[in-house]
Amino acid sequence: MAFDVARVRGLFPTLGDGYVHLDGPAGTLIPESVARAVSAALRVPLSNRHGPFPSSARSDALIDAARRAFADLVGGEPAGVVLGPNMTTITYALARTLSKTWKVGDEVVVSRLDHDANVRPWLVAAKPAGAIIRWAEVDIETCELPEWQYDTLINRRTRLVAVSAASNAVGTRPDVRAIADRARQVGALMHVDGVHATPHMPIDIAALGADLFTTSAYKWGGPHVSATVASPTLLDRLQPDKLIPAPNDVPDRFETGTLAFELMAGVVAAVDHLASLDDAATGSRRERVLTSMTAAAVRGGRLLPPGVGAAQPAAGDRAWLPTAAGADGRVHRGRLEAPQGHRGAGQARHLRLGRRLLRLRADGEPRRG
Repeated sequence: MAFDVARVRGLFPTLGDGYVHLDGPAGTLIPESVARAVSAALRVPLSNRHGPFPSSARSDALIDAARRAFADLVGGEPAGVVLGPNMTTITYALARTLSKTWKVGDEVVVSRLDHDANVRPWLVAAKPAGAIIRWAEVDIETCELPEWQYDTLINRRTRLVAVSAASNAVGTRPDVRAIADRARQVGALMHVDGVHATPHMPIDIAALGADLFTTSAYKWGGPHVSATVASPTLLDRLQPDKLIPAPNDVPDRFETGTLAFELMAGVVAAVDHLASLDDAATGSRRERVLTSMTAAAVRGGRLLPPGVGAAQPAAGDRAWLPTAAGADGRVHRGRLEAPQGHRGAGQARHLRLGRRLLRLRADGEPRRG
């Protein structure tokens, strides 16, 4: 691997203002190639899609290229890439769509580790359907999400499990595959928030076991565009709310209104940028993305101080983010112990949830104090 930090820094004109920018939720800094791609798209006529004129063909091409770029980044299919302005908007729309099939007594599993964008849409959608919300808790000593607790959380009534591939607050990464295997055994869907994970490691949604995987370009040097990547077969079974003249094809029918065509050019440039991080990367764009993001994960691991969880990228998706102390957890008295069969081999941890970090009402709404 040949990750040349000086070369990569030189690609970012936005580093020249003398500040250290840490406000990731507002969007990362972008390389010059992304800015130029967006600018170039704005300098030619663009029209609504599927029209009979060249400006429509350009818009179609920009959308198709963005789908291919997202698919190459995470290992999906272009026909399964749903585009939108941000992860929250897309997830709310998917939650409304999926909840049409839920009934009283069905269950949805969410986690205390997750960003609210992978919690609140499911809570809101579950309420009118009469579905029950079940919570996975955080070990507040390690900020990890022990996978063994899903043995009791997931059952034959579970319809969906929502979990983060990496915490945006503390960086810990749950064992998504182990959770997904439990969900698959009962036929539940696995919705994975990959917004924070994607910039830090190579992603393979099949290896993760994700049925629905979300990622946002503005977290990895791109413009404000997000995508949920799923199997086209799964999307074909779902009927989202849409306008009568809107396309009925997959994935178009999930995308409300006119997309920001010029930003799609920026998505392609951002993925191409990630694929070029390692000077030695060769092959298809997907292969170059895997090589470059593995190099980035190794580089990130070397920057961690001693005692903080080391990055250990192996083949594909096994690069680990740092762990840290301090996460919000629901108040319980005493402590919850791992089942007897899970003790040993580093898994005999207690979920200590008695600290007064956050009180939660029965409906899951936060109440400070």
